[in-house]
Amino acid sequence: MAIILGIDPGLATVGFGVIESNKGKLKYLDCGVIKTAANLELPERLNIIKYDMVKLIESIKPDAIGVEELFFAKNVTNAIKVAQARGVIVQTASDFKIPIYEFTPLQIKNNVAGHGTADKWQIQEMVKRMLNLTRHPKPDDAADGLAIAICTERVASASVSLKKTLQKH
Repeated sequence: MAIILGIDPGLATVGFGVIESNKGKLKYLDCGVIKTAANLELPERLNIIKYDMVKLIESIKPDAIGVEELFFAKNVTNAIKVAQARGVIVQTASDFKIPIYEFTPLQIKNNVAGHGTADKWQIQEMVKRMLNLTRHPKPDDAADGLAIAICTERVASASVSLKKTLQKH
């Protein structure tokens, strides 16, 4: 049994999803968001993210953490700030010595929906089905966190299985 934490980085909103994996069977545990107010200075916002990440990791004690890599095409200033928030998230996870898996949006879509062109609704629908939920998880950032957790579980369990297979031969 493993607890997986998926993180959708952001500066205003960090989405997270928590699942349990038991021999490949997935179970929803929690999801939500960490929010920071736009009127705060960047260092204050980063401190809020770090503080809330520490509380989250301490409370759920994940076995692995998945974090989405950033993909921006337009606003460079915003991308830099979000990258700083992502850096705080990755560093905080690293402080706990928990394995960190990083994925592009394309990798997450491929793992969850089976193709890299899946839209938000398709991802949410697959998350709902895979975790036996009665409705799409909300807000969107939390649903993305769950998708990242599912992707992490699939990649982490495949790599463990591969290692075990290679050790036998």
